Amino acid sequence: MSDMTIKWGILGTGLIAQVFTEDLLRLPGHEVLAVGSRTPESARAFAGRHGIARAYGSYAELAADGEVDVVYIATPHNGHYPNAALCLEAGRAVLVEKPFTVTAAESRRLVALARERGLFAMEAMWTRFNPLIRKLGSLVAEGTIGEVTAVYADFAEQFPYDPAHRLWSTDTAGGALLDLGVYPVSFAWMLLGAPATVQATAAPAPNGVDANTGILLGYSSGAVALLHCGLLAASPQTATVIGTKGRVEMASPFFRPPAMTLHRDGADPETFTLEAAGHGYTYQAEEVARCLRAGELESPLMPLDESVAILGTLDTIATRLRTGVPA
Repeated sequence: MSDMTIKWGILGTGLIAQVFTEDLLRLPGHEVLAVGSRTPESARAFAGRHGIARAYGSYAELAADGEVDVVYIATPHNGHYPNAALCLEAGRAVLVEKPFTVTAAESRRLVALARERGLFAMEAMWTRFNPLIRKLGSLVAEGTIGEVTAVYADFAEQFPYDPAHRLWSTDTAGGALLDLGVYPVSFAWMLLGAPATVQATAAPAPNGVDANTGILLGYSSGAVALLHCGLLAASPQTATVIGTKGRVEMASPFFRPPAMTLHRDGADPETFTLEAAGHGYTYQAEEVARCLRAGELESPLMPLDESVAILGTLDTIATRLRTGVPA
C-alpha cells in the first residue's frame, strides 16, 4: 500500500479549507476527490476553483462517500466534534483542524469513537510536523541545550472587534485562547509535557470572550512556560527555548518558522533554515498519508491522547479566566 493515492474529502469551504486544498494539490500521491458544504452552491463554487470532481451540498453526503479515504474537517471550532464524529460514524478517517475540539470532554469522546471504529484520526496541529520544529524537538531530546528551564512563545494578531465574526463570536467558541493560544500551549507541551500548575489572566472582549491572554505554566522540573495570545494587537510571534547549556530562538512566525538559531555555551550560533513547501500544510498531509499507507490509526508526532490532554490544559486556562481562581 506504500504507493496508494490518498483520496481526500474537504469538509467546509472557508479560508483554511482553501489553503489546505491548495497545498494538497501540490503533492504527488494525493487526490482531492470531494468537497462538502452546507449548501450545494458553496460546494460547487469551491470544487470549480480547485478542480474537484465531487461537490456535495451537505456534510452527510461527503461523509457517506465510500471512495474518500480521509476527510479534512475545516469548520469553525464548535463544528469540529460533530463534523468529525459524523465522518467517523460513516467510516471515514479524519484530520481535524486545531483545536481538536472545544473541550477535553469532546476530545475524549471523539478519540473513543475513532478507536471503537478502528479509524485513523489526528489533530491538524501543523506546527508539530514542520521540519524545523521536529529538529528542535530532537535537539532538546538529545540534551543539546541541556535541561529546559523556560519556554517563551507568543501568538497575537489584530482583529477589529466584531461579535458576529467567528474569532469573536460566543456561538463559534471565539476568543484568543482556542484560535491562537492553542499554538504556544501545544508548543510548550511538546517540549515540557503536562504542566503541574496553570495560571492565566485575560482582558475580556465586551461579549466576554478572551481578547488578550497571558498564561504561566509551571512544571515539576522547575521549568516554566510564559505564553501569550491575543486579538487586540499583533505580537512578534516568536518563541525561545532556554536550557542550562544554551537556547534556541525560533524566527517569526514560530508556528511555521522559516529559521531557528541554536546558541550553545562556548560555540558560535548555528542557524537552520527552511523554505516551506506551499503554505506549510504539506507536512501534516504527508504524515496522514504515511499513517494511512502503513495502517496506523494515529500519528506519533501528534498522539491522540496528547491532543486530549492539551485540551484539558486549555479547559483549565479557560476556567482560570472565567473564575479568576489561581492555580
